[in-house]
Amino acid sequence: MTAPEASEAPPRSTAREQARGLILAVQFLTRVPTPRLDIRDNADLRDSMGRATAYFPVVGAMIGLATGAVVLACLRVWPPWLAVTIGLAFEARLSGAFHEDAVADFCDAFGGGWTRDDVLRILKDSRLGTYGVLGLMLAVALRGGALASVEPGRLLAASAASACLGRWSALPAMWALPPLSDRQSLSRDVGRRLGLRRVAFGTLLAVPGCAAFAIAEPARMLAALAATFAVGAWLVRYVGRRLGGINGDSLGFLCYATQIVVLLAACAS
Repeated sequence: MTAPEASEAPPRSTAREQARGLILAVQFLTRVPTPRLDIRDNADLRDSMGRATAYFPVVGAMIGLATGAVVLACLRVWPPWLAVTIGLAFEARLSGAFHEDAVADFCDAFGGGWTRDDVLRILKDSRLGTYGVLGLMLAVALRGGALASVEPGRLLAASAASACLGRWSALPAMWALPPLSDRQSLSRDVGRRLGLRRVAFGTLLAVPGCAAFAIAEPARMLAALAATFAVGAWLVRYVGRRLGGINGDSLGFLCYATQIVVLLAACAS
């Protein structure tokens, strides 16, 4: 995935500003109560959102750890399929089904839309069609089946790594493609292509979330990284060709698809 580096001001790095970015990332990706932030204007919002994107992998790792912990606790009482179902239900409540909604919208729009205008029109429609329902069912089934197949001793590490890489995958996608000017999205909130400095900082912050899985299963971690880059490259090329830019539902779909392929790598024999 290649693109010219965007021009942006160097990221400010005071502890207060970085804490603000982390809080905003938590607010954006979860329903966890957080302190209220004083956003002065649209420019301040764009600057804060640009900083918050680097913390997406951190928030993702925390979500993955929480989901894995719920599944492990439930495994003491129920069979794997039921424990995973409870864990995914917990995560959907924790995140507000943020990425599940994006998966359904993406499948509906790109499955049923032949032209760019068709895709954008379907994305604006709150109703779900066959592509959206089937796509979401299959995505949840794939993720749930993969989680249930991971050895319990590796479940926490695999769940954290998959959720971390899933949220991280949005960063290079926002660097590679411009935001759609006629569609509300995270890229548009940031106000520009994400610069390489942000992507590099977010990549650094993703390392702790993947470290335990990488140490325990280095071969599977390499396979997970290869799958992550393959899915990201495909989506950037596909969405760029169909729409000419990136939108929020595409980023959400990329996150969920990345989680699936990482977990598939984690449970492969």
